[in-house]
Amino acid sequence: MSEALIQRIKELEGELEKLQSQLKERSGAGADMELKCCPSSNETSSKKGRKAGKDRPFDFAAHPRRHVALRLAYLGWAYQGFAVQENTDNTVEARLFEALLKTRLIQDRQSSNYHRCGRTDKGVSAFSQVITIDLRSTQFCEGLGITLPENVDVCAKTKVAASELPYMKMLNRVLPQDIRILDWAPAAEGFSARFDCQSRTYRYYFPRGSLDVALMADAAKRYEGTHDFRNLCKMDVGNGVLQFERTILSATVKPVQPEHISSTDQYDFFIFEIKGLAFLYHQVRCMMAVLLLIGQKLEAPEIINQLLDIQNNPRKPQYSMAVDYPLVLYDCNFEGLSWNQETEEVNHVLSALQQHWTQSAVKTHVLHGMIQGLETIGGVSSNHCWLIEGSRQRNYRPLLERPCCESLESRIDHFVKRGRLEREEGENGGEMVHRGKRSKHSHNSSSLPVVSVVSPKTKSTD
Repeated sequence: MSEALIQRIKELEGELEKLQSQLKERSGAGADMELKCCPSSNETSSKKGRKAGKDRPFDFAAHPRRHVALRLAYLGWAYQGFAVQENTDNTVEARLFEALLKTRLIQDRQSSNYHRCGRTDKGVSAFSQVITIDLRSTQFCEGLGITLPENVDVCAKTKVAASELPYMKMLNRVLPQDIRILDWAPAAEGFSARFDCQSRTYRYYFPRGSLDVALMADAAKRYEGTHDFRNLCKMDVGNGVLQFERTILSATVKPVQPEHISSTDQYDFFIFEIKGLAFLYHQVRCMMAVLLLIGQKLEAPEIINQLLDIQNNPRKPQYSMAVDYPLVLYDCNFEGLSWNQETEEVNHVLSALQQHWTQSAVKTHVLHGMIQGLETIGGVSSNHCWLIEGSRQRNYRPLLERPCCESLESRIDHFVKRGRLEREEGENGGEMVHRGKRSKHSHNSSSLPVVSVVSPKTKSTD
């Protein structure tokens, strides 16, 4: 074999090795690509498992439930009230239940055994609103408010004692910043935030302005005791509220800062604080409106006694309420509850409130500085009270000289005709009124006592 042929064979063998090497590199890259594009069956099944786990419904039946009281604070200025409403979802209660469902502390509202202490109106805030509800729990042993699931091996579960779920932290992480859980307490199964509340305290904040606060303080004492407040509330007859007697334990007007008691500065702030067993719809705002009229010396303090005298004044005079935003449900008092606080969460809430206060206080002083600047160049401050709804009348008309609202009996007749209320003949010739089949709350009438006996002797001939 010639040397030229041998040389040619070696060149071809070298090219072949080079081609084989290139082919091997490309084959390896292709395999890697195939692995990336087409994951292994184990990886695929793992992802499917995770997805299936996400889609699988939470098994509430496997967990204990615990009846608890939750105490919450909220700034109500941006909400349409506390309670859920048919025509809007912008309520504190709607946000609260969104958080409860998101954290899977409840399965649904219907099965949660839910009660609220107070139903604050649009724009009204709370520092101590209380609800009672059944929440998911970790406690498989006996305990206050615990309901164990059926068909669960309790002995196996109780080998390691588990701490309770951090209810405050769980809810505060998903609630809006202006709604905060302050603490929680275990409660007996039948305990109700609504029916077991011993007293409720409201605060209404207002500046001195040109008001005679000493006269208002004297007048406020006239609210104390048990009275019929039909002339100092909005009569919610359509929802079955037919009794208007309520007991006020205390009613005071006092300065926010006690050292300002002898001051005459129109920018000093005061509190109308009222404590009672229960309150009617818009009752506190109506009571405050009358106090503001007294503070302006448009009415005498005796007007309160006259409005509480339903024999001589059975119908409410037409007047505007005090505005909503200064009103706070400040305290709801209960006996037998042991509140659990999480220090870290309390500090977190306190920090958020301090930040909000700083922003609001700075804005307040910016406005105050502008007012003072205008006063120094001859501007004259208005004596107008800005805390009563509507426009001010040019010529004031005393309350007892104004047109009156419908009487209670007239309203009952109206709702009987509409089917919202029904009449039945009672004892001694009287009649009994209760919710009709068309009432909004007829499905839940057991929780809202509305039966009233109306005697023919007291019926108005309005």
